[in-house]
Order: sequence, then structure tokens, then C-alpha cells
Amino acid sequence: MYTPAAFEEADPARIHEIVRRYPFSTLLTTDGRSVLGSHLPLLLRADPHGKPHGQLAGHLARANRQWEQFAEGREVLAIFHGPHAYVSPSWYQDPQNVPTWNYVAVHAYGIARVHDDPARLLALVQQMVAVFEAPLPRPWRLDAADEFVAKLLQAIVGFEIEVTRWEAKLKLSQNRSPQDRAGALRGLAEQSDPMSWEVAEWMRAIGM
Repeated sequence: MYTPAAFEEADPARIHEIVRRYPFSTLLTTDGRSVLGSHLPLLLRADPHGKPHGQLAGHLARANRQWEQFAEGREVLAIFHGPHAYVSPSWYQDPQNVPTWNYVAVHAYGIARVHDDPARLLALVQQMVAVFEAPLPRPWRLDAADEFVAKLLQAIVGFEIEVTRWEAKLKLSQNRSPQDRAGALRGLAEQSDPMSWEVAEWMRAIGM
């Protein structure tokens, strides 16, 4: 990912925060001839072998042939999309500038390995349900003894990605003057869409 120094984020804690806050990813793989992409949630875990960058876990439909591109040693890319919003030059001190887009994004590169052991799949699905149901007032629970669950597990394959490196970009007007940053922040906060407000929130979080 092209990342000028002003927009680069290297703090592992902040990178992990982004991944956990925006877990719905775009997973890209290749077999050397074609590229495949899927859109799916991924869980961030500590690597069981103590690798420093952690591990991502998820599952694909067995009918989705993308998992066949998880060949040993072949790199995959998971993209986590944070909030993004248009920035108007009219918000700057000097409007004789160009429009731009502010955004938060993380790229995770790593090696993926497939598994379809029923016990591991069940544990994975239970963990995902627990994580994503947790904020709800009446969390749904997965009944491991339900016949439906057994059929579900037969229709998916699980995988883990050993993350080998992270790239994080927070393009939030860091390259602008204090006056322009304040104008962009004010302009975003005055918009009617929640995504613009969220970008403004990130700008405040990094001290813009």
C-alpha cells in the first residue's frame, strides 16, 4: 500500500484496534494466474506459536474455491476498511486546492492454512458468534448439539492466517496546516452522514 510517512501508522496497539473495530475484511489470494477476493469477517488472535504479528481466523463456504489458493507458503492479503469520507477544498484556509479523501485502512499479509476438523470448526464458529453477539442486548447462542450446526460445519472450511507483516494508513489531513486540519475536521463534523463523523472522530483521536 502506498503510504507517505505522514500517514503511516506503526503502533501495533492502534493497528489491532482498527482490525477489531472493523473486522469485515476483503481477502485476496492468487494462484499465479488469477486473483480471487472474498468479503468476510476475520478474528484477530494471538499467535499460538508466539509469532509477533498475531493470527487472523475465519471461514469460507466449502463451495467457494478461493480456499484452494491457500497453497503452502503463498502470501495472502486481508484488507480492513475503516471509515472514509470526502474532504472539500472549501474547508481549507485557501480553497485553491484539490479535493481529497480521508480514510483509515489496514493491510495484513500472511500465510493461510486451511482446516476442516469438526471440533476446530465448531470452536471457531462459537468464538465468532460470541464476539459479534456480545454488544447485543439479547445475544444469540449457538447450540453445539443442534443438527443445523452439524450441517453448517460440513458446508464450510476454516482457516488461519499467520500474519507476517502489517501495513496501516491513517490518511487524516496530517500533511495540512493546523488551520486546514481544523477546517477539515469542522467540515466533516458538520456533514449528515455517520461515516464523516467517524473520520472526524479518528482525526481527534490522533490529535488533529
